[in-house]
Amino acid sequence: MDKVADNINPEVFEKVGDREASGNEYDEYVVDEFDEREIFDLIRNINDPEHPLTLEQLHVVEEKNINVDNKGNSVHVSFTPTIPHCSMATLIGLSIRVLLLRALPYRFKVSVEVTPGSHVSEHAVNKQLADKERVAAALENNNLIELINQCINCF
Repeated sequence: MDKVADNINPEVFEKVGDREASGNEYDEYVVDEFDEREIFDLIRNINDPEHPLTLEQLHVVEEKNINVDNKGNSVHVSFTPTIPHCSMATLIGLSIRVLLLRALPYRFKVSVEVTPGSHVSEHAVNKQLADKERVAAALENNNLIELINQCINCF
């Protein structure tokens, strides 16, 4: 039996244009720190688990909800589910976290959470996403890894 999507008719937004590269981005001798736009560019094309749309198109992820601290070696992403009772919130958060952990240097501490006030179970979802042992256990589940890889386009 097919699972019925939580939000069968989500609002779809226009994608942000590609970032213009500056001349310094091609200079290998210039220190190029990570910024919010670069993190957004990494996660914007993650597929929603229920719809053939990206997290950017659904405004689940937005550049304004990303914080990068290069000196403190941390990246924080808040994501906003399309509906307050989204059953896929933890999977979406895990997908964002896994993609960033795979893409960023090991020096970065990655934190991912539901945007405050956007989900009825935000505390429970945030607790799961912040618990390293729970995340590690979830990533040992082959079925879950397969779903995450589908969301982040890794086959």
